Amino acid sequence: MPIYEYHCNECGHNFEYLVLGGSRPDQCPACEAGEVCRLMSTCGFVSKGSGGQTVSASASSTSCTGCSASSCAGCGH
Repeated sequence: MPIYEYHCNECGHNFEYLVLGGSRPDQCPACEAGEVCRLMSTCGFVSKGSGGQTVSASASSTSCTGCSASSCAGCGH
């Protein structure tokens, strides 16, 4: 069962939701608005050098910056 990240279009709150089957959240847990969209999750990685030092790292909390579109389909997320 995957955990997806969602964004509330009303209050801007980002939250995680455990997906059971084809379910999705009905409302935002912060403001209870029904205007939520799934975010594109980012992955994180750490590359180590031959001596064990970190060469590069990538991780981000979210890819959505809270655009003004009425849905994530409108801004491409």
